[in-house]
Amino acid sequence: MATYYGQEYGEWDDPGSPGAGRQPHRLPLVLRAPFEGRSWGEFCYLLLSLPLGILMFSYSVTMLSLGAGLLVTFLGIPVLAATLAGCRGFGALERARARGLLRLEVADPEPLVVKRQGPMAWVGAMLRSGVSWRHVLYTVLQFPWAVFSFVVGVTSWTCGWGLLTYPLWFWVFPMYGGQGGLQLYGDEAHSVYLDNPFEITVTALVGLLITLATPWIVRGLTIVDRLLVHGLLGPSRLATRVVELESDRGVVVDTAAADLQRIERDLHDGAQARLVALAMDLGLAKEKLTQDPRAAARMVEEAHGEVKTALQELRDLARGIHPAVLTDRGLDAALSAVASRCTVPVRVEVDLPSRPAPAIEGIAYFTVSELLQNVSKHSGAKSASVDVWRAEQRLLLQVVDDGVGGADGSSGSGLDGLAERLDAVDGVLAVESPPGGPTRITAELPWRSP
Repeated sequence: MATYYGQEYGEWDDPGSPGAGRQPHRLPLVLRAPFEGRSWGEFCYLLLSLPLGILMFSYSVTMLSLGAGLLVTFLGIPVLAATLAGCRGFGALERARARGLLRLEVADPEPLVVKRQGPMAWVGAMLRSGVSWRHVLYTVLQFPWAVFSFVVGVTSWTCGWGLLTYPLWFWVFPMYGGQGGLQLYGDEAHSVYLDNPFEITVTALVGLLITLATPWIVRGLTIVDRLLVHGLLGPSRLATRVVELESDRGVVVDTAAADLQRIERDLHDGAQARLVALAMDLGLAKEKLTQDPRAAARMVEEAHGEVKTALQELRDLARGIHPAVLTDRGLDAALSAVASRCTVPVRVEVDLPSRPAPAIEGIAYFTVSELLQNVSKHSGAKSASVDVWRAEQRLLLQVVDDGVGGADGSSGSGLDGLAERLDAVDGVLAVESPPGGPTRITAELPWRSP
């Protein structure tokens, strides 16, 4: 995956760095762009692209031609494998160059997988590697683009600064060149020189325009380089997706284990302990039944109250696992039941054409339930609202409260854990909670039909 630092020229600071949050520049962006570090970094990237492109292109074409020519013998196969290995090395160099000069972070592609020991196993793995062939393609495609971008970038840069500073070196022509100034046009009969103050001023103004435009020209050229590096030298979409799914699977497993531990703890500390105490009380009541019937009746009455409390705890625990109302009547009724237990008035509006898959429905229910618990415990709100609707192939949930705000979805908070659970099913959690409120939390889940 690729990461770009800075949204405009000069924005190189990470949001958490000491320089972040400083006051904006007084000069407009277009005036300071030629002097920004990003502009010079991208220009240096274009300057280095040509010599490196020549080196990579020459290596790839030469080695590929040699390997293809030697395929009539066995030597062509290891030569092609060595070519691919060299191109992977060039790819590592290009990723480092893009990271240093373009501030483009591209993850390393998936490593070479060699299933057996021995040089021939390595050769076979290298030839079967799609990553290696993408590196070869990069070395071939990068060269013509490097020639074009080098010519355009260097020409724009030198012409812009040369014309802008023309009033400073105009004296060179009449003193050492024997002519009036920079020749704009000339043939056998006529010649035009930029030699009077007006023409010199116009030349400097044209140079200023070119100089101001050059950083944006260079930036446009490096966009193609970014796409080449990211598309051909980074991990493939399939590999990235596999990594994401492995991470999501780990989150799902950890979440399931945590839920099982919570259920076991609630049973052990709640209903189970209460039932043990109930059994002891009934045993004592049985012993006193013949000796002191009134005391036994009182103990049985107390035990009856304990039974009701234990049953309520078991109902709450079952509701925390999967409420029956959700299975029977869907999200509208289930969320209304959750809202009725909230400490602040909650308006619930569910607008769904049909019910989603049970798994998605359950995740949506527990997401809203946890968000409403946060409203009750931390928000200090006087009212809240829950809206659920479908947009194309996505299920959207939004919980809004008029509390104090300041909710943070990072630093290992409950919202961070909730975001991880949603991410495990390709969901998204967006938190908007400025200090002073209101807090608006939107969850997005994939829509899956039953």
